[in-house]
Amino acid sequence: MAEPDLLFAVRNHFFLGAYQAAIAEAADLEGLSETEKVERDCYVYRSYIELGSYELVINEVSGHSAQALQAVKILAQYMANKTPKEEILATLASWVVDPACAGNATTLTVAGLIYTSEENFVEALKACHTGLSLEMMAVSVQCYLKIDRVDQAEKQLKAMSALDDDATLTQLATAWVDLFLGGAKASEAAVIYQELGERHNWTVPLYNGAAACAMQLGNWEEAEQYLQANCLPTDAYEKDAKNADTLANLVVVGLHLGKNTSRFSNQLKTVAPTHVAVKRLDGAYEAFDRAAAGFVAA
Repeated sequence: MAEPDLLFAVRNHFFLGAYQAAIAEAADLEGLSETEKVERDCYVYRSYIELGSYELVINEVSGHSAQALQAVKILAQYMANKTPKEEILATLASWVVDPACAGNATTLTVAGLIYTSEENFVEALKACHTGLSLEMMAVSVQCYLKIDRVDQAEKQLKAMSALDDDATLTQLATAWVDLFLGGAKASEAAVIYQELGERHNWTVPLYNGAAACAMQLGNWEEAEQYLQANCLPTDAYEKDAKNADTLANLVVVGLHLGKNTSRFSNQLKTVAPTHVAVKRLDGAYEAFDRAAAGFVAA
């Protein structure tokens, strides 16, 4: 008889974006092995990172902590943007070729996440290609979608489904691929987000996923409801008014609905100045200014 998965709820909360719930769940766990304690602490600290508490992680993880926790600390340092990026990338490069780290799923996942953030998708895929965990496979799915290799993303998703078709991460990855494919598949992705939201508590990532599906289908008012409308007592914007993806989606929705989006775009520039939406907005403004200057000169 298989041993019960004591960390299932913690892991599930984390992947759904319910970070406070993951931290609270972890605090009540008892009877964990030493390996399970390390994994629990990794999810707790990663939850704090997602909540922006980088210094807590950096201060509490010492040089004597387990390798997986050292990797989580590197992620916190990267997100805090206080450690030179070159130093972090050099550490990752040494880890991914170190045989001692080759079997550590957390270390390789962190490497994949940081390389993905750096848009170095080749190195991200190298780090996660062994698929030691569902999360490593999910990172690979995201990488393939970012480089428009949906065929490889579908292949990786098939492997995830074979491993655990009902897992939350597999369901989320299915929604990502369906959303990328668009059309009727976007409707299928919307069903997945709806079911996950109803089965568990709605979270910011789930609201944003559902809003993205609505936008893909041209349902801009519905997308706005997911993100901000008064009919949702706990909408994505109220849950986290500083979430970059929510702000970016609000800008897109507002533009399509002919609304003033300056408040959301200014907030986005403040909380996430390097966000892809900010770069695109700045590029659009610069292109407009160049065109306007040429018109005046003529």
